[in-house]
Amino acid sequence: MPDKASCDILVVGAGPAGGAAALAAAQRGANVWLAERKPVVGTPVRCAEYIPALLLGRLDIGTSFVVQRTETMKTVLPGEPVREIRAPGFVINRDVFDQSLIRAAQNAGCRVMPATRVCRRVDDQTVLLKGSSGRDMEIRAAVIIGADGPHSTVGRWVGAVNRRLLPGIQATLPLTEPMDWTEVHFTPEIYAGYGWLFPKGNVANVGIGLKKTPGRACNLRRLLGGFIDRLRNEGKVSGDPARYTAGWIPAESVRPAVYGNVALAGDAAGQTHPITGAGIANAVICGDMAGKWAARAAASGDLSLLKQYDVQWHDFLETAHDRAFRRRIDMEAGWRDFPEIVKSCWVAFRDYYA
Repeated sequence: MPDKASCDILVVGAGPAGGAAALAAAQRGANVWLAERKPVVGTPVRCAEYIPALLLGRLDIGTSFVVQRTETMKTVLPGEPVREIRAPGFVINRDVFDQSLIRAAQNAGCRVMPATRVCRRVDDQTVLLKGSSGRDMEIRAAVIIGADGPHSTVGRWVGAVNRRLLPGIQATLPLTEPMDWTEVHFTPEIYAGYGWLFPKGNVANVGIGLKKTPGRACNLRRLLGGFIDRLRNEGKVSGDPARYTAGWIPAESVRPAVYGNVALAGDAAGQTHPITGAGIANAVICGDMAGKWAARAAASGDLSLLKQYDVQWHDFLETAHDRAFRRRIDMEAGWRDFPEIVKSCWVAFRDYYA
């Protein structure tokens, strides 16, 4: 027989959304448990590791994760002048960022269970977990928060599955000289996506994200290699990649994130920006909202309060997210006319907001 326990809120996933949700709920006096399948929170890193400067002001978890500040973003199109806009932000060590959030949640009273896999939902309020020892545990929780990434197990339980996922691949290479800006590169070969160069001290995160076309082969490693060669020829990076990482980026329309006593946050809820692929800030902000409403719902015994999370995050994101999703549909449909479509589908250009 499995061990049995109970709590107010069970958070699944220790990324930015799960960490923010656990922290917000625990700070409000909820009994919060957090299950994370990885033995070490935040590793391996699958992220370009950029956050907007405004996010840092919303957090009280120190700055040990910050590697460097960036001031602007440069957009590079073939045969066009480089477009530069102000975009203050920070490139971070994502693993340290995630761990800082989780440590703050623990200090607020959250119980964290690393190397713990969510097996199945026994009933509406009971979840079966398997820990690193191999022993099963049944956790009964008033509210379950799914913050377990783009292929969310919790989302699958309630029929909320990400169906538009973009593959991304990234390598780390030495920079030839310091940079205080990020670069985004568009070429016809990177279908309905882009390449990025994000400086991180003496190195850079170099990657591509794109839409795979059904029925057509897409060699991500080869495409990334071509992009790296171009950056080498331009004298921006040198050497060979130190490591590769890959993952999936949701590009979803706005949808509900609350299903009975289950709330989804971050990539699990499709809250990633459908054009830029930026997800950390939205995950932290929406995770914080989910944690606050979950704590209120659990404390009052009124689970209908959880619906206010949907109201709040839609109010925060819906306008920008809807525009981005429409631009993504336009981008994918019109990519054959690359010179005509690309400026209307990227945030650095006025056409995007028309």
